[in-house]
Amino acid sequence: MAKKAVKSSGNFKNTLESYNTVMKELRGGVYRGVYLLMGEEPFFIDKISGYIENNILSEEAKGFNLQVVYGGEVAPGEIIQRCRTYPMMPGHNIVIVRDAAALKGIEQLAGYFNAPLERCILVLSHKGGTVDKRSAFYKKCAETGCVVESTGPRDYEIGPWLKELFASQGYTIDERAAAMLTDNLGTSLQKIEQEATKLTTRLSPDHKTITVNDIEDNIGISKEFNNFELTRALSEGDMAKALMICDHFARNPKENPLVVTIQMLFTHFQRLFTMGIMIWNARSKRMPPPNDNELMAALKLSSLYFLKEYKNALAIYPTRKSFLAMGAIREYDLKSKGLGGSGTMSDGELLKELVLRIMTF
Repeated sequence: MAKKAVKSSGNFKNTLESYNTVMKELRGGVYRGVYLLMGEEPFFIDKISGYIENNILSEEAKGFNLQVVYGGEVAPGEIIQRCRTYPMMPGHNIVIVRDAAALKGIEQLAGYFNAPLERCILVLSHKGGTVDKRSAFYKKCAETGCVVESTGPRDYEIGPWLKELFASQGYTIDERAAAMLTDNLGTSLQKIEQEATKLTTRLSPDHKTITVNDIEDNIGISKEFNNFELTRALSEGDMAKALMICDHFARNPKENPLVVTIQMLFTHFQRLFTMGIMIWNARSKRMPPPNDNELMAALKLSSLYFLKEYKNALAIYPTRKSFLAMGAIREYDLKSKGLGGSGTMSDGELLKELVLRIMTF
């Protein structure tokens, strides 16, 4: 029976689904003739390629049947010749093309798929972009093998993925701890996985729930002084705490870059503004207020835990104040880049002035 095609495109959700399908197949001993792994996010490309390289062949067989080449150093004809070489012993011949984006005339590989060698696995690691999806080469890969377009996550998609990552290792992580990690590590999946592995290897075997204390003790991220706590202090109208965090950021600018803080502040007040508009629209039309699921979808939140904070903050920052806050954040973003008359103010001074301005609207 022919294997069902595996093909992903367009977004992080599709990438995850295709990645999980491919890895399930590989672990179950189901192999495709070609794996076209392409896109801007290297994490899934490296995971699939690395698994094929390290797990399908025995150490003895690798010396005969594993061929790793680089796209900038080979021609399509040489790759086809390698793919048509029968394995030296039972098993598969594996040809991995790293940096396939540098391969000139990659479309010429389409001819190989008219009569591929059954016991060959060709892996094309095409990082940094995609091949022409209208080409015969792409269509052949999609028909006869597996295509994974590796798309990176948006910031609001990191939380659910992080929980799944820990769950796969037998751990749960609370909402605040997950927010601390994503706040400080951004959307680099490789970096997040490295820190998650570092964390779990340091925990005792019976410690299965990860908290902010675990993050602080094992990764070195402060549970009190981070962007998540800053936005929460603003949401609660706690000026003393907000300014204390600003002072900490000023003393540790490398660990707390202003550009990241400004981005998070803008997202925070943009969500508040969106929520306020949604509620106002419903009221003006004499309709029921938006429910929690509608609000979470519009605000792109991963948990009701965070929605509760926004609901409480709306009493302090109604629509008008949220709009003014977004304007102020844009203004100070320009100042941080040397525009708008910032003078000789440091990033720490700019942040403190911005926070004071927001909290006194």
